[in-house]
Amino acid sequence: MRLVLTGAGGFLGWHVRVLARALGWPDPVALTRADLADPVRVAAAVGGADRLLHLAGVNRGDPADVAAGNVEVAAALARGLRQCPTPPATVVFANSTQTGNGTPYGDSKQAAAATLAGAVAGRCRFDDVALPNLYGEHGRPYYNSVVATFCRQLADGDPPGVRDDRDLTLVHALDAAARLLGLPPGDPRQPAAAPTVPWDPGMPALRIGVRALAARLAGFARTYRSGEIPPLVDRHDVRLFNTYRSHCFPADHPRPLVRHTDRRGALVEVVKAHGGAGQTFASTSGPGVTRGEHFHLAKVERFAVLRGCAEIALRRVGHREVLRFRVGGDEPVVVDMPTMWAHQITNIGDGELLTLFWANELFDPARPDTYPEPVAEPAAAAPVVVG
Repeated sequence: MRLVLTGAGGFLGWHVRVLARALGWPDPVALTRADLADPVRVAAAVGGADRLLHLAGVNRGDPADVAAGNVEVAAALARGLRQCPTPPATVVFANSTQTGNGTPYGDSKQAAAATLAGAVAGRCRFDDVALPNLYGEHGRPYYNSVVATFCRQLADGDPPGVRDDRDLTLVHALDAAARLLGLPPGDPRQPAAAPTVPWDPGMPALRIGVRALAARLAGFARTYRSGEIPPLVDRHDVRLFNTYRSHCFPADHPRPLVRHTDRRGALVEVVKAHGGAGQTFASTSGPGVTRGEHFHLAKVERFAVLRGCAEIALRRVGHREVLRFRVGGDEPVVVDMPTMWAHQITNIGDGELLTLFWANELFDPARPDTYPEPVAEPAAAAPVVVG
């Protein structure tokens, strides 16, 4: 699959790139603003591609800038497409459900769609995808969505500010990415609400009021601050919780555990989960042994070293900075793996390492939600050591 993206560095673009990585596809070709200014460069980049996703645009700012920005970016891409002798097999436009609604943003999205459709008419397939409000991990507060704003406020210890209580239709960015990539529906044996389904191109929506959303996220935050896992009843609960966690990490890690000791020995409470499925398992590792080197798209996973010394290393997929936590059984802590971060645990001690793992779902070999990814990339930047 040869994939080309505009807006690859944005919120939705990152989720598209992560999903492509999970699928084992080559890294997408990213068209920058500088590239779009040169039709010849655009034509060379998109020629013969399987799929071109136009994600770049403007959705915040001065109304005139928003209106002009969306039209200008689409026009620049269209100029390159017209000069391309072998256009992409499919051109996909990340449109909005607000298209043509009489606002500068909505009308500019409608005009952008018409511009792209005209540039490829009769030459390749054009897929105009109307997206509702998106949410997901690492959204930009006060810009991408109200979910990101509320999560940032809660992570900072502030209450979410509700100014206008209205109904929202929310779709997780990974589901939108699956739709834009043209992926087939998930395993029909899995119920649509099952948290074990990593993505759904049908874009199942959460319909919720702003005040109810704030209350749900505040409940997650209140429970999680105590070190406990809130009830995760359906796929949107899992994804909203993961979105909140992305705004907490790494500032709130590692999380210390209370070690109760008496003449009989010691006891620590590693996981308190308030509902939903779950699975706990333990592993032993010899000195120098590394486990992991993968990432998850939706799974909530907790590590706790009970004996020995270890280093837990993590890297956000598509980024180079590596975070490292040194942990040990003498001062037990938990580290919760953020979704879409490659992670590993290495025994750095002289003896056996005993680690307890917990996940919010039962392991299904047919749908493990586990994707190989090394933590250390070639030519990576110097790692950041935490703790």
